[in-house]
Amino acid sequence: MKSIAALQAVVTATPFDGEPTNTELDAIEEEMPLILAEIDLLDVEIWMLDRPATALDERRVRRARNRVLDERRDLTNRAGLAQSGGAA
Repeated sequence: MKSIAALQAVVTATPFDGEPTNTELDAIEEEMPLILAEIDLLDVEIWMLDRPATALDERRVRRARNRVLDERRDLTNRAGLAQSGGAA
């Protein structure tokens, strides 16, 4: 029976240290306003799970959803500007 130990060295030649790269950290930083808006929306939705919705609660949900949509739009616009910066 052949041993596959030699083949494993090729697969695991570069060890993964578990830390994000600088590029990944920059992407997270760029998306942080959207992440925070989604967390706020989730907080409002969780808060409303076990109680009847009032007009004020519906307004809170609507504001949180609109904030998420605004942040998504802003993130998309920033990404579009970064990509089209050098295009002719």
